[in-house]
Formats: sequence, structure tokens, C-alpha cells
Amino acid sequence: MRHVGIVGCSAEGAALCYRTICLEAEPLVGKHAHPEITLHTISLAEYMKFISNDDWRGVADLMLRSARTLKSAGADFLVCPDNTIHEAMPYVLPDSPLPWLHIAEEVAKEAKSRGFRRLGLTGTKFLVRGPVYPQQLNRFGIEYLRPTEEQQERINEIIFDELVLGKQSPESLSYMQQVIGELRSNGCDAVLLGCTELPLLIDPGNSPLPVLDSSKVLARAAVRFSLSSHPNAEAAI
Repeated sequence: MRHVGIVGCSAEGAALCYRTICLEAEPLVGKHAHPEITLHTISLAEYMKFISNDDWRGVADLMLRSARTLKSAGADFLVCPDNTIHEAMPYVLPDSPLPWLHIAEEVAKEAKSRGFRRLGLTGTKFLVRGPVYPQQLNRFGIEYLRPTEEQQERINEIIFDELVLGKQSPESLSYMQQVIGELRSNGCDAVLLGCTELPLLIDPGNSPLPVLDSSKVLARAAVRFSLSSHPNAEAAI
């Protein structure tokens, strides 16, 4: 199995990605089994210095530091569960020592395979206003709708003031359900949880729309890619 390198950004998101890879692999390769995984994270505070100033080259430098560390640890390929910092990918890929799976591309593939045509896009305000998902969804012919500016600001507060700290409140859940309900009323047939921490609050059981959990989609793609070199890969996948 290929060795998975996880480039972390927020603690909750990185931990969720690691855990999901382990859980998704076990049914495919045997009890307690999963690919070798190495996780490297630089402080979220360091990332926010650059994100807040729209400095994606600075973000890329941090991601490349993690990439080089993970290569030295033996990783064969990289994933990053943080949607927002994928905006730095154009600066990352030319200098990366290892290949990456792109979270938005994997989500777009999943949406296409499930027959979704119009997604409600939720996540940090940086992600929702940025090009990461529009570029990939357009490639696959999938429409998207953003929440209102006011809703984007409130969701951003929920993410950074609560979810990245491992906190969930009934009030925030109710607010997210209201936003997703409005997206449904405006023609969306699924909601894209474009923030690694949003699945801590919203899941298929409490969402007014079917859920595309970007972290889970990426983790499953990492398992598939890792197992593609496994002797039982064809039967497992």
C-alpha cells in the first residue's frame, strides 16, 4: 500500500482526515489494517497570517514545508483536508516533491457520480468566495450556489470561533440548517461541506439536503489511491 502523507492545517480537520482514512481502509484490507500514514501540521496561526492577507504564495510555502517533511518521512503521495488552502495549489504543484490528490476535484467527481447538478457551497468565507470549487465544478458541468454575504460571514465565525476548537452549539446547528434549507429552496440538490470541520456539525442525518462531506470524500480517495498498489486492490475496491 502506498504511504499517505497528510498536510494538516487545522487540528480538528487533520485529525478527522486521519481517522477517516483508517476507518475506511479496514473493511477493504482487513481487521485493524490501513495504509501507513504520516501527518504533518504547521500551526493554523501561521497559515492565517497569509490567508488573511490574501497571500497564497505564502500559504504555498508552508504547504511545501510540510510536503518536504512528509517526503523525508517516506510518504508516496499527499492529501490536504483543508479546502481553503487549496487556493495555493498553483504555487505548490510546480515545486512539490510528491503528487497530490486535489480535494475539490475528488468532490466534483463524487458529485458527478451521484448525479447532483447544483450544489450549495459552504465553508470559510475565503473558500466560498474563491476559485477552488468553481474551477473544478465547472470542469464537470456542475452548477453551484453560494450563501448570501451575511451568511458567509456567520458561517466563517462558526468555523473559526467554534468548530476549529472542537465546539458545536445547538444555535450554530440551527443556523446551518436554515442556510442549507434556503439553498434547497433555491434549487440546490446537495450541500457541499467545503470546510473540514463542518461535518462536526452537519451530517446526512440532520441536513435538509444530501451532504457531500469533502473530508470524507478525500479520505476515501486516498484509500483507493493507496490500495491501487495493493495485491488485493481490484477485489477490495
